[in-house]
Amino acid sequence: MSRECAYTGKKTISGRSIVRKGLAKKKGGIGLHVTSASKRTFKPNLQRIRIKDENGTVKRVWVSAKYIKSGKVQKA
Repeated sequence: MSRECAYTGKKTISGRSIVRKGLAKKKGGIGLHVTSASKRTFKPNLQRIRIKDENGTVKRVWVSAKYIKSGKVQKA
């Protein structure tokens, strides 16, 4: 099972880390230039917590911290 929020569907996504070099135009340079872009991953803040279902059963699921703070999930 991958780490994915059981309610919001948030999961790890891929992106790039961009490196820019040079002196900004407003500082007297010719502007910033992209010199490299390496791959990286963006991971959501997932917590594995025990929750109560609609049926009243207790189970452990991955839930995003933002969802927990909003109070939409009831901890067991």
